[in-house]
Amino acid sequence: MTDPLHVSLEKREGFDLPDSPRSVGWTTPKRVLLADERSPLPLDCGVELFPVTVEYETYGSLSGAGDNAVFILHALSGDAHAAGWDACWKQDDRPWRERRPGWWDEMIGPGKAFDTNCLFVVCANLLGSCYGSTGPGELNPATGQPYALDFPVITVEDWVRLQVRLQDYLGLDRLLAVAGGSLGGQQALAWAMNYPDRIRSAIILAAAPRLSAQGLAFNAVGRQAIMNDPCFQGGRYYDSAPPERGLELARMLGHITYLSYQSMEGKFGRRYQNGFQPCFQLNSEFAVESYLEYQGQAFVRRFDANSYLYLTRAMDYYDAAAPGEGNLALACSSIRAAMLLVAYASDWLYPPRETRQIARALLANQRPVTYVELPSEYGHDAFLLETAKTTPLVRSFLEKARSK
Repeated sequence: MTDPLHVSLEKREGFDLPDSPRSVGWTTPKRVLLADERSPLPLDCGVELFPVTVEYETYGSLSGAGDNAVFILHALSGDAHAAGWDACWKQDDRPWRERRPGWWDEMIGPGKAFDTNCLFVVCANLLGSCYGSTGPGELNPATGQPYALDFPVITVEDWVRLQVRLQDYLGLDRLLAVAGGSLGGQQALAWAMNYPDRIRSAIILAAAPRLSAQGLAFNAVGRQAIMNDPCFQGGRYYDSAPPERGLELARMLGHITYLSYQSMEGKFGRRYQNGFQPCFQLNSEFAVESYLEYQGQAFVRRFDANSYLYLTRAMDYYDAAAPGEGNLALACSSIRAAMLLVAYASDWLYPPRETRQIARALLANQRPVTYVELPSEYGHDAFLLETAKTTPLVRSFLEKARSK
């Protein structure tokens, strides 16, 4: 459920400006049509979808041998802008165009974990999102109106199927690595299971084989908040006021899952918003209430409620053990890639004990796997914030992968 864009610049002290030698500089997104009437995209729900356009960005240069490409896979409400500074933010009035560094800028760039001095890095926006790739807000060619809830239900495997088409479009025979955190980590696992001959390694951060019942419950309540907003109108709100309050509540609820007990106590505790005495009112009194409201209000300015419904449902459906009829070791038997698994101690959305299930399944198949559990008080957000701890692990792993 992690939203990488919510991490504030205040948390990113020392981020690299466009002219920094450690920044990839100004970036420009690209869009490509990857499915049309002659070659529709087959989805797990049985629909053959077209047209399908994907927005993506690239950083660094492809080697002459074409053996240094890495796909970065984003989480729930991320986008293709993973590093550098968006050159289109002044010219584009779409709300996700902001003057900000990419959501994983501390990890991608010259000399960083994903070192663009020697790697060619690709990040694509997910199918069903609202950040440049085809989603429920796009026009349905059959009706001339936005898809809204006529958009087909999608899965993590559908996302990877489309990413493989982007791989082919870019002429990349075999990727050095796929990498992501949270829902991005589950995409990396799906890559390794379903396309073993297309990747050499996979990096999975803060992810698990499936979402727990508790996680399913948070998603369900968030979707109900959206769909019960009076402005939702069955998803056909694009020519009127969108369901902002419902999406705001869904975002507030989801944001709780990104944090940990320690981080919430340390940052907010039971502090009142105005001093140390109650005002005896029912609206926001505590600092944590104000924080969640701010996060919710910021979110509705840049995200589409229908996309939130579709992406969280894809997150719900993902179950890495399904191909093995519930046996994760059997499902992982197809994996050939070297695997790096990183868990964070205070993450309760995808806790370390669940990441270890993947490690055990790989060991049962005698597959090469490195599992590391890092101490952190940031909860699920740690894969975005603990870059100093994560960087040496990723850098060392990629160096070994390149040497083989």
